[in-house]
Amino acid sequence: MFITQKHMSRRTVLKGMGVAMALPFLDAMVPAGQAWAKTTTAKQVDRTRLVAMEMVHGSAGSAQLGVKQHMWSPAATGHNFDLSPTSLKSLEPYREYLTIVSNTRNHAAEAWAAPEVGGDHFRSSATYLTQAHPHQTEGSDIHAGMSIDQIYAKEYGQDSAIPSMQLCIEPVDQGGGCAYGYACVYMDTIAWASPTEPLPMIRDPRAVFNQLFGLGGTPQDRAERRQLNASILDWIGGQVTELKRQLGPQDRVRLTDYLENVREIERRIQNVEAHNSSGEPRDLPEAPIGVPDTFHDHVHLMMDLIAAAFQADLTRVFAFKLSRDVSGRVYPGAGGKAATASFHPTSHHQEKEDRLRVFQGINTYHVSMVPYLAAKLKGIQEGDRNLLEKSLLIYGSPMGDSNLHNHNRLPVFLMGHANGRLKGNLHIKTADNTPLANAWLSVLQTLGVEKQKFTNSTAPLDLNQVQAGTMTTTA
Repeated sequence: MFITQKHMSRRTVLKGMGVAMALPFLDAMVPAGQAWAKTTTAKQVDRTRLVAMEMVHGSAGSAQLGVKQHMWSPAATGHNFDLSPTSLKSLEPYREYLTIVSNTRNHAAEAWAAPEVGGDHFRSSATYLTQAHPHQTEGSDIHAGMSIDQIYAKEYGQDSAIPSMQLCIEPVDQGGGCAYGYACVYMDTIAWASPTEPLPMIRDPRAVFNQLFGLGGTPQDRAERRQLNASILDWIGGQVTELKRQLGPQDRVRLTDYLENVREIERRIQNVEAHNSSGEPRDLPEAPIGVPDTFHDHVHLMMDLIAAAFQADLTRVFAFKLSRDVSGRVYPGAGGKAATASFHPTSHHQEKEDRLRVFQGINTYHVSMVPYLAAKLKGIQEGDRNLLEKSLLIYGSPMGDSNLHNHNRLPVFLMGHANGRLKGNLHIKTADNTPLANAWLSVLQTLGVEKQKFTNSTAPLDLNQVQAGTMTTTA
């Protein structure tokens, strides 16, 4: 027998009754006799996956007292830092993938003219990934900048089924003006396809699931399927059986695990919908029926969808907005006094240590969501590496000390090895007034985008080396 180049396409899709189920990477997708790294398939799927997450209201560690007590950034720079006093302590199991970038400044979010004073909450999110100062307007003449997720998606996301997706946890559907002369859209999204094109964000996990797995038909059809509690896998069962006959043992296991994971995500969405339509009182009565009432469940469900999308290479780019500015949400999962504290009021801590500690508790709870996604990605093998090796996760805030509405000492970290371009286990403390745009320029270059300047950047950061003059213990 002769070894041929015949193999399954990476873009193989199982279809049936409005379902379009993309497949995970399988050994059968590698041409016989070729090493993974040299195949066209490897080149297609080894583009770094990007998740850009935003959490509003800065951090307790950005306040003067918070800096001294290391409530966000660890005391030491370099590799031997201690996360235990910080809000990042839940990331310790993943420190080999962790790159902390501290002390940057978001000049774009500051007031540039007298009429803009006080409007920090209402323009911050628009600056987060764009580093562009929003035009103050409540009308249709909005203007910000192109966000880094969309710069990457435009260059390297066009050969995936969905160039990018935008997700959120809180309602972002307000129209018109919000406050201080700013259109609500500036608060509603962090993803901008161009300076005048803000991209809508999806809050409902059901809508995300349907977009990823092609559950088509009319709204009535979809409603009937939900009433039947049927699975999309029911519509492709015959194709799955036939495909498994053609696969080797390892591929059959990999395919089964993937399909069971998709089914489990679908089952959880169905359970949420059933509970929310039961007539029982809801914590979030205004939310879509597919939205879990708890922050923890909602974020984890969205992260499961992100991981499934990356596994099937449906998209390589997500923008994920975890909150909306001036949110008063309470997070019972935060524990202690933080469990009953309203988010925005607590961020105005008046530099009092007891209130800062409560705010730090909320920050710590928010960060604790990230290891869930890291674990999901690390557990998915694709070719010669896991997906956390092939991903870059960004977490940060466009605001620093929310008590003062300033944009200094921003809380930012990166996670993942970005296909070997990031070493991890590093804390970089930048010089005072270093633009956040420097970090984003470095991220774009890490992602393979050939760009020498990004908005007000002055120079890229070396994300694998301690910056000159920063190998110290902070005061």
